[in-house]
Amino acid sequence: MGWTCQHDHKGYCKLLKKDCLPGMKGCILKKSEYIFSSGSYEEDKKRDDEKKEQDIDFAALAKSN
Repeated sequence: MGWTCQHDHKGYCKLLKKDCLPGMKGCILKKSEYIFSSGSYEEDKKRDDEKKEQDIDFAALAKSN
């Protein structure tokens, strides 16, 4: 699935009136809610795996044992 931001026009953000950089301050896309591809499947997969490891709630895990 793919889509583009409604404010992006050929790499220029019409909302912020500067070059488009998804997730920058003022961008309507929040970095925590979206994954921006680097263009490399392997790098994206590695980054996703690292993020999943960081999301572990170790305090809850310790309480459950």
